[in-house]
Amino acid sequence: MAFRALMLHEQDCPDGSRAVSAELADIDESQLPDGNVTVAVEYSTLNYKDGMILGGIGRLVRSYPHVGGIDFAGVVESSDDSRFAPGDRVVLTGWRVGETHWGGYAERARVSGDWLVRLPDGLSTFDAMTIGTAGFTSMLAAQALEDHGLGSGPVLVTGAAGGVGSVAVHLLSAAGHEVAASTGRPQTADYLRNLGAAEIIDRAELSDPPQRPLGSERFGGCVDAVGGTTLSNVLTQMSYGSSVAACGLAGGNGLDTTVIPFLLRGVNLLGIDSVMCPYEPRAAAWQRLDELVDRDLLASMATTVGLGDLPALGPKILAGEVQGRTVVDVRA
Repeated sequence: MAFRALMLHEQDCPDGSRAVSAELADIDESQLPDGNVTVAVEYSTLNYKDGMILGGIGRLVRSYPHVGGIDFAGVVESSDDSRFAPGDRVVLTGWRVGETHWGGYAERARVSGDWLVRLPDGLSTFDAMTIGTAGFTSMLAAQALEDHGLGSGPVLVTGAAGGVGSVAVHLLSAAGHEVAASTGRPQTADYLRNLGAAEIIDRAELSDPPQRPLGSERFGGCVDAVGGTTLSNVLTQMSYGSSVAACGLAGGNGLDTTVIPFLLRGVNLLGIDSVMCPYEPRAAAWQRLDELVDRDLLASMATTVGLGDLPALGPKILAGEVQGRTVVDVRA
């Protein structure tokens, strides 16, 4: 059976470099990679990593032709895994799908059953991808902060208007926390307040290297999707016993800091990995998402596009020009 996919190809350039191009193509199901569950994909999303893959940045993909899309939701079509049966609604995020294994930018996907989570009854496949990898990562970060305890002051979300940040603002507010949202796009202030932010902070306040190892105790927790100097600055402003959940590097992968916040204020720096997260915390996170997310509010932060729109959107998400969540209807 043939189905439609956004196929990525790599070719040589005259200057000796290599470039990646994308085209919509009809491919046969026999071309799908190995796996014991075949899913009829309904929705995928556009994430920062997807933008990198679409642009051939970072050598995340080593073998072409390739189907990107690091997450998807759909319905099981066939299964050799006893845990899943045809008709089951499932979601997949991580496991390097879309990088080393064909991903969600196609109407079919064949994967290992170990990578799938059955959707809670309250979440549709569209809901699952308005959440997507970004929202799943946000949930893991919020849970990590709650597990380690919060200090005094609002919970800061950096990169708040992006995919991870938008869902983090909503989830933290829905869980009863006061949220401060940091963004470099002042035009998104109303959008962020609608998601639950009590305070809007200009990104410029946090983007310069800190001048002192400790500043005023300003934040009781932080979901940081930016990294770099922003994270360095935020660490100096955390209150006693608080934690920072680091889950992104849009502002750079370096970290120039001191041990002083950790030693004198007991600040915790928590690394959040949503890619290889084991099944139990993964399933628990989806259950909590089912409990917390406002479906209508979630839909209001999402833009729905088709497979053919992705090549033009890839550079925009890398440039920080995409607000909220971009859901990909692979059938459109």
